[in-house]
Amino acid sequence: MLSLLEKTDLFVSELFEKELPNSCIYHNYDHTKRVFKSTKEIIDSINISVEDKEVLLLTALLHDTGYSKSTKNHEERSAEIAQDFLSQHNVSHEVIKKIASLIMATKMEHDPVNLMEKIIRDADASHFAKDYYTETSELLRKEFHLNNICEFTTTDWLKTNIDLFQNKHRYYTEYAIHNWKPKKEENLAKMLAERERLKKEKKKEKEKLKKALREENPEKGIQTLFRVTLRNHLKLSDIADTKANILLSVNAIIISLALSNLIPKLDNPSNQYLIYPTLIFVLFCIASIILSVLATRPNITSGEFTRKEIEEKKVNLLFFGNFHKMPLDEYKWAMGELMEDKQYIYDTMIKDLYFLGKVLHKKYKILRITYMVFMIGIITSVVSFIVAFNTLQ
Repeated sequence: MLSLLEKTDLFVSELFEKELPNSCIYHNYDHTKRVFKSTKEIIDSINISVEDKEVLLLTALLHDTGYSKSTKNHEERSAEIAQDFLSQHNVSHEVIKKIASLIMATKMEHDPVNLMEKIIRDADASHFAKDYYTETSELLRKEFHLNNICEFTTTDWLKTNIDLFQNKHRYYTEYAIHNWKPKKEENLAKMLAERERLKKEKKKEKEKLKKALREENPEKGIQTLFRVTLRNHLKLSDIADTKANILLSVNAIIISLALSNLIPKLDNPSNQYLIYPTLIFVLFCIASIILSVLATRPNITSGEFTRKEIEEKKVNLLFFGNFHKMPLDEYKWAMGELMEDKQYIYDTMIKDLYFLGKVLHKKYKILRITYMVFMIGIITSVVSFIVAFNTLQ
């Protein structure tokens, strides 16, 4: 004759085979047998009565039978199925009540209040500490999807499981703490490592997408090119103006000193030998000043354009010298024409950079000549003074 446990096992197996929906790919007979085995593993390690052992094993077999009716409130339905089945087999009301209570204790939000509840809760979560946890967890995610309970992406499911391991679940019995918790921690470490790997992959995908977008749409790169080049042109222009102003100031100071100290002494007949050196010195300084002024002198343009020139895209509207005499309405119209044509914008910016480069070339060319004249003037003046002094002696 079959024992009550054997009859219950047979009942659950047949119930699941006949009535369990195909969508229940996690909460099935395999899961029930896994919990049954884990329950037996725990109770074999502790001293409890034979009656309590049987109650726990019956609970393990019956705790998920409610899934054969519905995925909602399955604990209540499991308790009802257990009561009906056990009543048919003349199980005492007290034992049935214990089993029903233990089935309700398998709810995640329930805190175990006694040893038996702790045992069944640890057994129900024993897969957290198994090598196959990843596979069983994936089955549960798919079951949620198939039963329209909730939808999780791979990343969200991983995040949910990590949160479950770290904040919501713990083992209660000494056996589970000593034997299962270390393996659970290993599984948690694997999930944390997987999360970091997914983060890196996501970051790489984002960078790859950004790179692809840049390659497909180079507008930003073109804008950066024009911005940087224009800034460099303006900086070089400022440097040239600064150098020219330095030479202008130095030569102005030199001429001022010469006029106030050296030239008044030339009236004395004894100082006539200084006339030519002084004249050479002053002339070179004046030449340097003139060249410095030429290097910084702005060019004057007409400041006007015609509609035909705009239509033919010949006018650089980004340079004030080409429009400063035009009425505001004409300039607004011209800018509107410019902004409607992207190619015209780029052509205008290219022209602007080109002519800025031409101006820079002219400035630096004159500046180079100015420095050369100043250097030759200083050397020639010093040599002429030395010759004059030697002649006098």
